[in-house]
Amino acid sequence: MMSVSARSEQAVLGEGGSRRRSWSFEEKRRIVGETFAPGASVSMVARRYDLNTNMLFTWRREMTADKAQGSAVKLVPATITAEVPASALSVPTEMSGRMEIVLAGGDRVIVGADVDAAALARVVKALGRR
Repeated sequence: MMSVSARSEQAVLGEGGSRRRSWSFEEKRRIVGETFAPGASVSMVARRYDLNTNMLFTWRREMTADKAQGSAVKLVPATITAEVPASALSVPTEMSGRMEIVLAGGDRVIVGADVDAAALARVVKALGRR
């Protein structure tokens, strides 16, 4: 644990003469950065700097909110085309004759009209055993 004199913090006297520390933005950013290291524990980082864990979580939330606000708006290219006629949206002929089987467990099997019945029976039986 670092000693108080080794830190570049500023002590401020609060009500009742209690000491309150003031951390610079760069110090907060550095400490918060330590919490995002792989395997880091916010609680352990807070103890290392003699901070309340809730204060460190507040700093993290504030800094990630600031970062998110800076990148919230992203433009994407758009193309405007003529409306697609309804006939172009119809089901293709190779899809007609397909069947969908919904089993009691919620599993769905979708097959074409040309499916081998024995193979389909094996699949449904296997799914029914799960």
